[in-house]
Amino acid sequence: MIVIISSSPNSDGLTAACVTAALRGCAEAGMESRHLDLCKLKIKRCQQCDNGWGQCRTEHKCVLEDDLLTLQDAIGKASGVIIVTPVYYGDLSESAKCAFDRLRRCESTKGEESALKGLPVIAVAAAGGSGGGISSCLTQMERYTQHMRGQTADLIGITRRNRPYTLDHIRAAALALASEVTITVG
Repeated sequence: MIVIISSSPNSDGLTAACVTAALRGCAEAGMESRHLDLCKLKIKRCQQCDNGWGQCRTEHKCVLEDDLLTLQDAIGKASGVIIVTPVYYGDLSESAKCAFDRLRRCESTKGEESALKGLPVIAVAAAGGSGGGISSCLTQMERYTQHMRGQTADLIGITRRNRPYTLDHIRAAALALASEVTITVG
């Protein structure tokens, strides 16, 4: 299964089109996919327990009870991950930052047991305006991936100007990812 994680409140925008392209690529490969919309999940911000590190460091679980467990569980069952976020001020959306900050605290401290260990990750930064900030957003997504021991499979920046051919790139990247993990797993 490929987990596609998105984080835009706009259900009809560029980020949504990217998710649709990724879902189509997975379907073309015959791979099951699951879309998790972080704007619809209830994920609280990190409380920085116990002087900055709580049980996330030792037990690899957050003390906050919310939908972060849904995200962790889905990634734990995944063969690959696709992250799609709008670019806000050169960074991930607030819902993505909130989720990945907490996920990183729990997963990076697991070391070799991280749910993302070795998983291929495609990161997509969707900039609806000028396209400024794509590079810094993709750099941050790559950093999250590395901290949690995932493997960067592709970093894709999309704007309204390159939308027509980049949506096909996203579909093709998802198809390749799903095909690769089908061969590896199957």
